This record gives sequence, C-alpha cells and structure tokens, in this order.
Amino acid sequence: MEHENRNVLLSVRDVKQYFPVKKTKLRETQRYVRANDGISLDIYAGETLGLVGESGCGKSTLGRTLLQLYPQTHGQVLYYKDGKEIDLKSLSKEEMRVLRKDLQLIFQDPYSSLNPRMTVGQIIGEGLVSHGVFKRGDPAMRDYIFQVMERCGLATYMFGRYPHQFSGGQRQRIGIARSLALNPSFVVCDEAVSALDVSIQSQILNLLSDLKEKQNLTYLFITHDLSVVKYISDRIGVMYLGNMVELAPTEELFANTLHPYTEALLSAIPVVDEDDKRERILLEGDIPSPVNPPSGCKFHTRCRYCQQKCMEEVPEWTDVGNNHFVACHFPLRHKE
Repeated sequence: MEHENRNVLLSVRDVKQYFPVKKTKLRETQRYVRANDGISLDIYAGETLGLVGESGCGKSTLGRTLLQLYPQTHGQVLYYKDGKEIDLKSLSKEEMRVLRKDLQLIFQDPYSSLNPRMTVGQIIGEGLVSHGVFKRGDPAMRDYIFQVMERCGLATYMFGRYPHQFSGGQRQRIGIARSLALNPSFVVCDEAVSALDVSIQSQILNLLSDLKEKQNLTYLFITHDLSVVKYISDRIGVMYLGNMVELAPTEELFANTLHPYTEALLSAIPVVDEDDKRERILLEGDIPSPVNPPSGCKFHTRCRYCQQKCMEEVPEWTDVGNNHFVACHFPLRHKE
C-alpha cells in the first residue's frame, strides 16, 4: 500500500506508558512497569495496522493508551480531524468524551465485555443515547439499531435477547455492532478473534474487512496470531517488551524479515506443507521483566545473533526503505 499520498489519522510520538509498582518498604525507590517505552509510528486513514508480539509485550496497553483510556506517561498522540491536529493528551475529560464517537474499542472477551442485564438493543443503543445521537425511546433509534445489527450479521429478532442466549461468535458481533454504531473513524480491535473457534474467526475477520470498506474505517488490529494478522493487515508492527522492533507492509515483512525476533515469530507459524523445511527458531528463556529490562537492545538476552554492541547500545529506529522500519544493530539481510 502506498502511503505517500495518504492522510495520517493518528501520529504517535515517543509514547511511554509506565505503571508504578507497589512499594514493599517505606524508603524503597519507586519502580515502574515499562509497558510502552518510547513508541513512534503513524497510522494512516483507511488502513489496517496489525500489532503482534508475545503476551505481556504491551500491545493492548498501547491500544488503550491511543484511546486515552490510559493517559500516557510521556509523548504525544495526535489525532487529525477535519484538517486539524488534536493532541489527545491535552484534552479535558469532557473534550475527550466528545471524541469517543470517533475512537472506539472492540474488546477481546465477548463474554465479560457485555452487560448480562442488558438486551442487545440496549447494549448497542447505550452509546447512541450517551452521545446524543438519539433520545431514549426514540422509534428512529430502534430502526437504526436494526440496520447496524443487519450490517454486523445479527438477525433483528435478537433485539430483545440477553448476552447469555448467544454463542461466542454472536456475542463478538454484538460487541462489534456496539462499537461501530457510532460511525467511528478509528477502531482498536484488541484480540478481537482470539477467544473464538477457528471457523468463527474467519467469519469475524471477513465481517471486519467488509465493514472497513463500507464505513471507511481505520483499524489497529492487536493479535498474537501471525496467520490472522497476515490475512487482515496492510502493515504489521512487531512489539517486544514495550518497544516496536519492526514495522513494514505485510508482504514486505514476510518476504524481507529484518529483526531476529520477527524471524523467530514467523518460524513458529504452523504449516501443512510436508515439504516445507523451514528452520524452527526456538527462543530460549523467558521474556525479561518490564520493571527491570536489559540494557542495550532488550532482545539481546534471547537473540542468537547477539554481539557486544547489542548489550551496550540501544538500537535506533531506522527506515531501511519501502516503508520498512527496524530497530536492530545487525539486520538479518546483513548477516549473510
């Protein structure tokens, strides 16, 4: 996808998200979990940006920080609307509430993210009433909710049913309908299909792709499944221990992998071809603590290409061409 002629929707500049660790001693120095440790990227209008990495690397935290559900510790999240640049961190709660219509979230768990005491109609209509799109009890709202339900693959007779009466895939469709009813421009899909069966996953992915085209949406698609992210994403970002280590268009990332961590992730994708003799790269050891991360490159403790420079110096975020960015002292194409 060519980005030179496309508009930036969100610009992330050196975003850090630190969470304080509870002290065990009175005079103990305050420590922090460095969930996001200096992330910079641009998200373009109309694209799907996939975000992958191990559990605990800070993917979901980044998504919620972009939506200001977590106010960032440092850095800027700039949102571009109607030709204006809006610094989300500088907004008051009331000003941010107005923008909630534009910036929505699809939760990971379709079971716990829906209120069991509310019907489908009430769940989808709640945001519409809160943002003043309709008044409660307005007959036009019921008709509009029917339209949203049909777009999301839900039959209108389900309007008065409760979440416990649905399957996991149907519940996720309800969550999608709730988010998209407000006609947002940017949606964070936080592991939106990971809790579903594989057959249902493909249905939800196709639904998200169709809705993206019809409503001109922009997605940040967070997942740990590289097969899924390859299918739905225009670009893919790879995170490790709070940092972005590689970012590239999907085809470019798979064809020209530069970071050793991305190489290891790609080698773990299951294949059905018996003739595929790809080397399986096993990462030894556990992911280091985000409270006390390693010096230099954070991945050096598990990298099979590690050299002395990797232990001492933090690699720079470098553009190597073709919209391909990597943070590595010795990118893989130079290891021949």
